Amino acid sequence: MGEQTTEVSNLNLPNVLTTLRILMVPVFGWALLQEGGDSILWRCVAFVIFVAAMITDKIDGDIARARNLVTNFGKIADPIADKAITGMAFIGLSLVGDIWWWVTIVVLVREWSVTLLRLSILKHVVLQANQSGKIKTTLQAVALAGLCLPLPHGDAHGGAFDRFGTVGEVLFYLAQVMLAGAVVMTLWSGYEFFRDVWRQRHALRGSTA
Repeated sequence: MGEQTTEVSNLNLPNVLTTLRILMVPVFGWALLQEGGDSILWRCVAFVIFVAAMITDKIDGDIARARNLVTNFGKIADPIADKAITGMAFIGLSLVGDIWWWVTIVVLVREWSVTLLRLSILKHVVLQANQSGKIKTTLQAVALAGLCLPLPHGDAHGGAFDRFGTVGEVLFYLAQVMLAGAVVMTLWSGYEFFRDVWRQRHALRGSTA
């Protein structure tokens, strides 16, 4: 008798968390851009939403692997949810002047090109997440979370922004340093990804020749 396989339902906890993360994106963007990014309350709300999204990103992946709840929907929706929330953070923070636009453009071009290529070759080439990609993700998450906060810096002084004082200004520039590291790792991990894809596809063509 052949082995019976049970198809995993798309309606499971990891996929629900992934869907919730996608729904968070417009709410997060709306909160971040309130009053042109000058609202202390809404910047803090945006920070909480972003951190919650990053935590659920880690949790849903761990649950899916631990309980064998990996689905085709999850494989597609999870990276989209991840790139959507970080992309919204980059764009929103550029709109309020906390991240240079060239940084946002470079990062988003890399992120979405890798994501689309990964999804297009999903059935043919399987690539495990490399260490540089994990470092990139961590640096991006910490830097973007810090920059979501209403921290004093440059022209952003006075009023409620100064409640964070000198410590807040130090945290802002520390987040900028981490963002610079994230950009470097984003480009490096992108290079590694395209290199590994080329190697695997070349090996597959060689094996079928």
